[in-house]
Amino acid sequence: LDESTQVDDIKNILRIFAESIGKAAPVIDCETEAEKIELGYPSDLLRKSEFLSHDVFNSFQSETKMMRYIKSLENKDLSLTTSMIPLGSCTMKLNAATEMLPITWANFSSIHPFVPDDQVEGYKQIINELEQYLCEITGFAAFSMQPNSGAQGEYSSLLVIRAYHKDRGEDHRNVVLIPSSAHGTNPASAIMAGMKVIVVKCDEKGNIDLEDLKIKATENSENLSALMVTYPSTHGVYEEDIIEVCKIVHENGGQVFMDGANMNAQVGLTSPAIIGADICHLNLHKTFAIPHGGGGPGMGPIGAASHLAPFLPSHPIVKTGGEKAIKAVSSAPFGSANVLLISYAYIKMLGADGLTDVSKFSILNANYIKSKLEKYYPILYAGKNNRVAHEMILELRHFKKEAGVEVEDVAKRLMDYNFHAPTVSFPVPGTLMVEPTESESLDELDRFCDAMISIYNEIQDITSGKSDKENNLLKNAPHTADHVTNEEWNHKYSRQQAAFPLNYIRNNKFWPAVGRIDNSYGDRNLFCTCPPLEDYED
Repeated sequence: LDESTQVDDIKNILRIFAESIGKAAPVIDCETEAEKIELGYPSDLLRKSEFLSHDVFNSFQSETKMMRYIKSLENKDLSLTTSMIPLGSCTMKLNAATEMLPITWANFSSIHPFVPDDQVEGYKQIINELEQYLCEITGFAAFSMQPNSGAQGEYSSLLVIRAYHKDRGEDHRNVVLIPSSAHGTNPASAIMAGMKVIVVKCDEKGNIDLEDLKIKATENSENLSALMVTYPSTHGVYEEDIIEVCKIVHENGGQVFMDGANMNAQVGLTSPAIIGADICHLNLHKTFAIPHGGGGPGMGPIGAASHLAPFLPSHPIVKTGGEKAIKAVSSAPFGSANVLLISYAYIKMLGADGLTDVSKFSILNANYIKSKLEKYYPILYAGKNNRVAHEMILELRHFKKEAGVEVEDVAKRLMDYNFHAPTVSFPVPGTLMVEPTESESLDELDRFCDAMISIYNEIQDITSGKSDKENNLLKNAPHTADHVTNEEWNHKYSRQQAAFPLNYIRNNKFWPAVGRIDNSYGDRNLFCTCPPLEDYED
């Protein structure tokens, strides 16, 4: 039931249940407070206070005004409608309109998760076909669509591995090896699954330290449950010894979970099965085009090799999983099933060749940016051919010593250039992780590179003393419209340098709604834009 449910709908539901047990349906005509009490509503639960009294609920009395209000909120958001969002490890790519359209159709969006199978044969066909496509892409034997997010996919995969060990009489295996380059959700998922985490070192090139892995796998061989590895790694490089890594874990009795966060640099080129993984999760809300971020529904289905497939999650209402399935990990049998339509359409329209081209272009775009920026920002990790995968880490830490410029200053200044910042200080503090995705054209990649080079020159002006070390373009960024048009201007640089540092910005200027704030203080102190708490006191 939702906000669109009417009283007549409730009456029909009650009538159906009443008839099924041979009784008369109760009368519900809740028009007055007294009638509600008569029907059994506790009087202390009946609302006595005013509600929806905030101005935002009472200021827009026409559709025109409401539309303009919503548009004003949208204008505060720097989205893909403005420019690329080069977040590393987050794949902020195009979500094509054709892929998105089916999720609005009532025949898909208004289906209850426990509806009888014979009423959703088309839906089930789409889900089954998508599972087959993902099996082919990963090389695995079976998939479970149940996990609702990437992190839940990690957790579910570890539960499957635990069930596998238990089935073999090795329930004591509870040690998980995790490289220091792993996503933060990896160790959290392992702890939630009841595992003991041991961190494996990485070498100076960002790869797993093979010797450290051998030592820790051997030392824990009696209790080794799994390795959690991201491929390509979170450092933005392909683990050159990934097959050997998997072999070491298997030789010591463990299973290999591959974190699929960076799967968009694998599809059509390699696969989890080829490298030797036993199970993986896929972020459909990244690689396979479901919108990412903003708290919306994600999907983190898990694929497993044949020996783990019997343990994929079951469900108490709708049959899913294998003959030795673990318990359900989500309340719905196929997670946020509605959004699976997006990935289904994405794969269908691209086909095998198109999906492979997507991977190639994501890698090509990343290496193009690397080639243009490495003279200004050292690239922290690269493979033996001096190439990166689909993302890279830009080194910025030396700017703090030379000019007093922090990575946060560069991130804030990028807003003045119409760009959302790359990932800040992950996985290496003080750096930027950049991922352009395959969605961006050459001219957009060039705009981003021009912006980063221009910011580099602004840093050099601070280093040389041309710009003030405290009152400069980076430390004061982002510059809002209110700031730039204010009668007072206490800066040695011009308003034009602040708001329009490059010519392309004039065509479509994005004005940040808020200037520089104290991030750390804000993270530790709650601020509410709604009325003060005192207004709610009795």
